[in-house]
Amino acid sequence: MATVFAADMAPPPKPPSMLLALSELPRAIFELGSLPWASPLLSKAPKGDGHPVLVLPGFMASDGSTALMRRFLEKRGYDAHAWKLGRNLGPKSIGSEAEHLIDLLDAVHTLTGKKVSLVGWSLGGVMARQLSRRRPGAVRQVISLGSPFAGHPKATTVWKIYERLTGHKIDDPDTLKQLEESELPPPVPSTAIFSKADGIVAWEICREPEGPQTDNIEVYGSHCGLGVNAAVLYAVADRLAQDEGDWKPFDRKGVRGFVYPSSGH
Repeated sequence: MATVFAADMAPPPKPPSMLLALSELPRAIFELGSLPWASPLLSKAPKGDGHPVLVLPGFMASDGSTALMRRFLEKRGYDAHAWKLGRNLGPKSIGSEAEHLIDLLDAVHTLTGKKVSLVGWSLGGVMARQLSRRRPGAVRQVISLGSPFAGHPKATTVWKIYERLTGHKIDDPDTLKQLEESELPPPVPSTAIFSKADGIVAWEICREPEGPQTDNIEVYGSHCGLGVNAAVLYAVADRLAQDEGDWKPFDRKGVRGFVYPSSGH
């Protein structure tokens, strides 16, 4: 389920600079340390209706990386679920046909009797989009965090590591086919959250195309800190709180405009 680049497409954007990449860890630590200061804002985040939310980690990450987000969502009234597939190593984790991930979604959907919202960080967001195409009747909406679904995977700083650890080549025919599919809007409401200061993936390939059920939310922050970024957590809660069947784009009016600078279009 990795995003790739078709030969006849426009040249990809450049990957993030080495300076941005090297600053990822300290920036992520700062975002995590800032959460206590943001608690008054987060306590005002919209509350949920109890529907299930499946949270998918990024490349090489496990459920531990999404624990804070899941605890936050549970406090806001959601039934948050971990993916329980170990570290995200692409096809090695989800199966060559994503069968393990599909089985997990089906299990949560059957257990709760409700459509499941998918929140995916980085590679997890790419998987969430594709999962919504395989099981549209089981998915309520998709939210991706810094996910490179709309362009060349070489516009990232980790594509060589991805190939080495997953054994999955980013330019094989199956992956090329998935790129063509991945760039299209999912069959359910979908929101892409991204940062122009991302040090891992080029932010230009993390945005949804304009459509009646798509939106983009720009935030300030690092790639590795997206799951612990207060602005991201608030935006995720806002998106999840919408009534099923009554999806609307994110409201950036007033003070929000300072925290969420643009939709990125």
